[in-house]
Amino acid sequence: MNLIFDIGNTSSKLAVFDGRNKITVFRTRDLSCDELENKLSPFIIEKAIISSVKTVPEYITDLLLVNIPYIHMLSHKSVLPFRNEYQTAETLGADRIAAVAGACLLFPGTDVLIIDAGTAITYDFVANNSYKGGNISPGLAIRFKALNRFTDKLPLINVAENFSSPGLNTNDAISAGVVTGVIYEINEYIRTFEESHADCKVVLTGGDSRFLKDKINHQPTYLPDIVVDGLNYILEYNAQ
Repeated sequence: MNLIFDIGNTSSKLAVFDGRNKITVFRTRDLSCDELENKLSPFIIEKAIISSVKTVPEYITDLLLVNIPYIHMLSHKSVLPFRNEYQTAETLGADRIAAVAGACLLFPGTDVLIIDAGTAITYDFVANNSYKGGNISPGLAIRFKALNRFTDKLPLINVAENFSSPGLNTNDAISAGVVTGVIYEINEYIRTFEESHADCKVVLTGGDSRFLKDKINHQPTYLPDIVVDGLNYILEYNAQ
């Protein structure tokens, strides 16, 4: 079986695959050795891939190296199942690489816009099994924190499901400005992408995607696990 270890900025996602069949997926914010061993104890893991947007904790790599015969650390040096046209491949985030691989696996030969709404919001474009590049924008949490940090009086608030717009108080004004601004941004990206690419696919993923998916006008395909799907694809591709 394959272990997929996706370490993000605010949480980690783990998945176990039997070939291309996904057995289990879970997310955690603070993964200990005991928890990791407990989660993986039912499975015989033969191969693993580690993808991280930050430094991988040493105890994680030590634990996996002891118990798993083949481990692949995803990097710009990995052999990828698509053509990468990014000019600075060494700076391309592992999560973006994995999402592109997932799009190539799930939608071969299709033009795909991948919107990953996490700590940052990334917009990545795939065509003809090639990665054409993408854009990076601040995510919801970053926008809330920026308003608080770079002003004297605006409070730090969290994402709210319900708020008045236009805002009738400061908290609602912030919520309306941030959330509505992100929705407008995503809607416009999708609109312009669909205008120039017939028969395209738009995918929404990332930690904030569940909150945003029903608020977007253009109804993208919601695939919360496209990154782990892509990582499993890359693992199998490199282990051949």
